[in-house]
Amino acid sequence: MGAHAFDQLVRPPLPSSFFLIFHFIFVLSTMYLWTPILGDIEMEALLKFKSSLVHKEGTPNWNPSIVPCAQGDVSKWDGVICDNGKVWGIQLENMGLKGKIDIDALSQLPELRTLSLKNNIFEGSIPNLRPLIKLRSIFLSNNKFSGEIPDDGFVGMDALRRVVLTNNGLKGKIPNSLGRLPILIELKLDGNQFEGCIPDFQQSNLNINVANNHLEGPIPARLSKRNPKVFSGNKGLCGPPLEPCTSEKTPKDVSTLNTKSKSSKSTLIVLVIMIVLLITSILIVFVCRNKHKAKLNKRTSLASQDGNQTTYVPPSEEHTTTKKRQDPGKLDFVRDDRKKFDLSELLTASAQVLESGNFESSYKVEIFSGQLLVVKRFRQMTKVGREEFNENVWRMGKLRHPNLLALVAYYYRKEEKLLIFDFVDCGNLASQLHGNRKLKQGKLDWPKRLKIIKGVARGLAYLYKELPSLMVPHGYLKSSNVLLNESYEPLLIDYALHPLINPEHAKQLMVAYKSPEYTHHDRLTNKTDVWSLGILILEVLTGKFPTDFLAVGNVKGENLVAWVNVIVSEEEKGEDVFDKEMEGTHQSRGEMSKLLKIGLRCSHENVDTRWCIKEALERIEEIKETD
Repeated sequence: MGAHAFDQLVRPPLPSSFFLIFHFIFVLSTMYLWTPILGDIEMEALLKFKSSLVHKEGTPNWNPSIVPCAQGDVSKWDGVICDNGKVWGIQLENMGLKGKIDIDALSQLPELRTLSLKNNIFEGSIPNLRPLIKLRSIFLSNNKFSGEIPDDGFVGMDALRRVVLTNNGLKGKIPNSLGRLPILIELKLDGNQFEGCIPDFQQSNLNINVANNHLEGPIPARLSKRNPKVFSGNKGLCGPPLEPCTSEKTPKDVSTLNTKSKSSKSTLIVLVIMIVLLITSILIVFVCRNKHKAKLNKRTSLASQDGNQTTYVPPSEEHTTTKKRQDPGKLDFVRDDRKKFDLSELLTASAQVLESGNFESSYKVEIFSGQLLVVKRFRQMTKVGREEFNENVWRMGKLRHPNLLALVAYYYRKEEKLLIFDFVDCGNLASQLHGNRKLKQGKLDWPKRLKIIKGVARGLAYLYKELPSLMVPHGYLKSSNVLLNESYEPLLIDYALHPLINPEHAKQLMVAYKSPEYTHHDRLTNKTDVWSLGILILEVLTGKFPTDFLAVGNVKGENLVAWVNVIVSEEEKGEDVFDKEMEGTHQSRGEMSKLLKIGLRCSHENVDTRWCIKEALERIEEIKETD
């Protein structure tokens, strides 16, 4: 009775008939009226922007009777990028466009994040971009812009991450407002006529290029470790990483002798002080070493970096108690078909360093039972807590596919994690393609390479199927993350790690963040892993690393895809794109060409044009060793 009475007290009164009718009308208006109105506003803004372009025949066919982003992420208008039903970006490139860039019209697009008008013939001054306060990327390279950019030209545009103005005719000083953009990561001003000094940019990891201008003066210390090429073509620049800045020499008079004498005395004093400090430091180290010798003997040393046999040690326990050091924890096994071993057995096993880097370190470990394992040690996985980490790893542990290296066990600690897999003896695809193949089982001919690509595609498609909630089910697909067994069957590793890796390290290391959609628009899509697959196909067929293709010939381009497109466009030299060591008969050449086209389609810059994983796998499965 009391519970019933309490229920009566807290139950809200039923809405009146008037309220129900009003609510119903409001819902209908929201569903059927508000969305078209928003779409109409964006459509009008785009059409107004188009009307400001002089060379209209070069613009895409924008149908005013169709809302451009009516279907969420799918655009109905060429050159318009949609995201959640809003205009996210405009990409009108290589169209011979000129005229006025109507910034007022573009400011009516509330979610506009990227604007790319590169490789056109726009003239005059750079328009005032400041009204586009949410803009993340601006690409205006290879036009005919001229004149100066006001020093405050980028004030307030704090969302900007990329500014690319390469190969125009811009003059004057580089705006100081660029140096104060908080999250700017890329600035390309090369191929212009900028003059004066380089501003003291505040961004610590700025990817800058100011080559081929008229700049002068010392290079700011924050940029002193950049590649010298990004400063080349500026005769007045000096200082690291270029030649030292010269200064006027003092006359050789009597004062010079006095200066040298004083300098010699100062040098002698400094030298004596350094010797004393060195001896003191040695004594301190010696005392500390003896003092802690017992403790050091009880702790297992870290795996050495020279690749020799040593004793493997897991994450250090600097801040744990003595009791915790004696009981460091236990391994969690995700497979029931494996003989269990404990952490102490793993810690005292013989180990060999396979790889050591900022992202992960890998060790080959042979435990007492004779099992060969690979232990991957991760330091950049503090993004999630223990519960969420366990959930993600258990989901990873349930994956079973012939082309995935299955997880065996894992170890969790807040600062570092261990993932344990079976050891595969034949190395990875990168070493087979670009390393010393004489140490392996022979050349990678066409049948072997086709088998590898098919296995990679099958494994990737399986990840898409089993991990539908992940935007990038792999995220780190590259040739060094494809292992090969004795029969050249590929095994994918380092998959499904994206939810666990710290964002700042993921953006620096993971292949997904090198994709065109992230590079240009700061977003990942469910086709990003397909792009990685396409790049891998091109690498396997050409035998070239994606990062070193520019060393071949004098080809201009931004990636391996551009290089391949240039080579295959020359019909007489089309076959030069294939790796000579792949060999193959005349019949198989046709199949190679088919796979090359698949690779180009999978790595297409336009996400809408790029195939999904299902279609990519179907096309790859159709390829044969010979006709």
